[in-house]
Amino acid sequence: MLAGLAPRALGALLAALFGSAASAQENVPPLTVGSPNHGAELIAEKGCGACHMIPGITGANGLVGPPLTLMGRRIFVAGLLRNTPQNLAAWVLEPQRYVPGNAMPSTGLSESEALDVAAYLETIR
Repeated sequence: MLAGLAPRALGALLAALFGSAASAQENVPPLTVGSPNHGAELIAEKGCGACHMIPGITGANGLVGPPLTLMGRRIFVAGLLRNTPQNLAAWVLEPQRYVPGNAMPSTGLSESEALDVAAYLETIR
């Protein structure tokens, strides 16, 4: 049903359903559950930048996975989970649970560490 919609019509429909990303999230301060500084350290240590472009992480210029620019302003994680610190951490912990067969490997992080990574990614606005 949605496949036949023009891109603008689809964008208008999504904005009506979920609100405009720009207007809805520009006025909302980031919700920090973990430690952004520790999250940045973990991202560098685990080598996430080998696959992703990640602002603020030296050498994070990967082209395998999606760029993680503006993560704090995105509405969805992996195209299906509402972008909350808890959902982003859940994705980081178990990407295969949500999108079986995707290229993202298990990170080996604890729940607390995944929340730290999510806290850092939330700062990328």
